[in-house]
Amino acid sequence: MGVMPVDRLLLSMSLPMMISMLVQALYNIVDSIFVAQIDEYALRAVSLAFPIQSLMIALSAGTAVGINAFLSKTLGEKDFAKANTIAMNGIFIEVLSYLVFVLVGLFGSGPFYASQSQIPQVREYGVVYLTICCVSSIGIFMQTTFERLLQSTGLTFYAMITQGAGAIINLILDPVLIFGLFGAPRMGVAGAATATVVGQIVAAILAILFNLTRNRELKFSLKGFRPSGSLILRIYRVGIPSIIMQAIGSVMTYGMNLILEAYGTAQTVFGVYFKLQSFVFMPVFGLNNGLVPIVAYNYGAGSRERVVQAMKSSIRYAVGIMLVGVLAMEIFPAQMIGLFNPTPELLQQGVPALRTICLSFCFAGYCIVVGSVFQALGNGVYSMCVSIARQLCVLLPVAYLFSLSGNVNLIWWAFPIAEIVSLCMSTYFLMRINKKIIRHIGESPAEGSY
Repeated sequence: MGVMPVDRLLLSMSLPMMISMLVQALYNIVDSIFVAQIDEYALRAVSLAFPIQSLMIALSAGTAVGINAFLSKTLGEKDFAKANTIAMNGIFIEVLSYLVFVLVGLFGSGPFYASQSQIPQVREYGVVYLTICCVSSIGIFMQTTFERLLQSTGLTFYAMITQGAGAIINLILDPVLIFGLFGAPRMGVAGAATATVVGQIVAAILAILFNLTRNRELKFSLKGFRPSGSLILRIYRVGIPSIIMQAIGSVMTYGMNLILEAYGTAQTVFGVYFKLQSFVFMPVFGLNNGLVPIVAYNYGAGSRERVVQAMKSSIRYAVGIMLVGVLAMEIFPAQMIGLFNPTPELLQQGVPALRTICLSFCFAGYCIVVGSVFQALGNGVYSMCVSIARQLCVLLPVAYLFSLSGNVNLIWWAFPIAEIVSLCMSTYFLMRINKKIIRHIGESPAEGSY
């Protein structure tokens, strides 16, 4: 973390995560492709579950960001006893978070779908799917936590294995459980949900085993464990802005579904877009997973040059990935939508939607990397402010105003408009954090906001 050439270190830590997240993106798409074979209502129901699933990921991953950044800085300071305590407290609060979503699944699934669709079959499919995903979500919380513990100690290869194994199991089980192959019961959307949670649980078990057998820097033990309010608060000082930032995406998605409800198939188009865009964004998120511990470690170690170099390299790679995504969606939108067994109406609405929304990718790569740098330096509130402005203050209001025109194609322009605002704000905050923190790293003992 402190001596390997930065580009080599960044790629060695990020590539396994980028590959595993590409596999995850693939199984998200394949999952929907199989569900689409049932009918469009099934695909729409699964798509409408995204805000709750996104909220679940926001809480698990956002908390893990706080754990990862705090833990990496502590390891950079060579305080291994404190690092162990941070890890155990992080696991504890992730379990509590899971219990919250058990309640959401049992009591919130029905009202949630009733608010988004008046079609009985969509509601029926959706309640079954979402209940299973929430009640059995222990896998995603434990998988996220233990994979981040592997990442924070440089063991990204093992994190790649856990994610890849979970994805492969999901891919195998999807057609078997959805369509009842090889003697299995035909479960429909319930089969898709079951395949998802089984894959997550298997990945979580592998991540736990790798930590216990391969992670030499952390020692896990429940003996004498007591939750530490002060450490939990310090985890959340970094984690809460990240949770809010990702949860805002859930609110945005829910709001967009409400706006698009009047256009029927447009809700399905929006869901298909989110499945496809994950194939572009997931590699960038994998890149960031490698970037955050590098920046946090070298911040703690007082190496400004390595912090700056890691940030610049990540921006180059992220922008390159995003430009590939733009070209793919501009040139092959019909072929991409064609994967989801589309009706003529879905295809007609989907092609212009993809071509418009993907223009936002031109700016998104830079903004995502800069936001991760804010988090790694203990200033996640900057990322939160950018996300709030982009998704709640710009995207939703602009989408609503455009919806008043009655032209659904205008609504999609809200995405590139919002991303331009994000670009401006991210640059402004980067200039501030460079002046206050980055340029002073190494001049005196690093004093972050952890």
